[in-house]
Amino acid sequence: MIQQYDLQLPPFRRGFHLITRHIFDCLGKLPEKGLLHIFIHHTSAGLMINENADPSVRADLESSFNVLAPENMDYYTHTMEGSDDMPAHIKSAISGVSLSIPVKKGKISLGTWQGIFLCEFRDNGGRRKLTLTLVGE
Repeated sequence: MIQQYDLQLPPFRRGFHLITRHIFDCLGKLPEKGLLHIFIHHTSAGLMINENADPSVRADLESSFNVLAPENMDYYTHTMEGSDDMPAHIKSAISGVSLSIPVKKGKISLGTWQGIFLCEFRDNGGRRKLTLTLVGE
């Protein structure tokens, strides 16, 4: 069995946003065992699984990513779309644009403190499109 869903997220401000509930709400009944693949259709945002209990983790991720790919660097040549655009592409390359999560006993198999995050790297990224592919038996 293969099922596929398109999910349009609402606009989020720049930062790391827990979207686990958006994912769960989009999916139908899950198979007993399988795999969920999540893909984001953008080059200036990313996906990650990380700590979902303490919001300071999200703030620290934002600060750390801004150190790794700062804005307004004189060596950037891709600058027509604003000072946050090229750093957003770099951050997307670091975080990645897809996730694969096992499905066990009819549930997505995340760890106790894990959540699925949209990594919004633009100041005004707008609505982000995800494709969710569920493979199972």
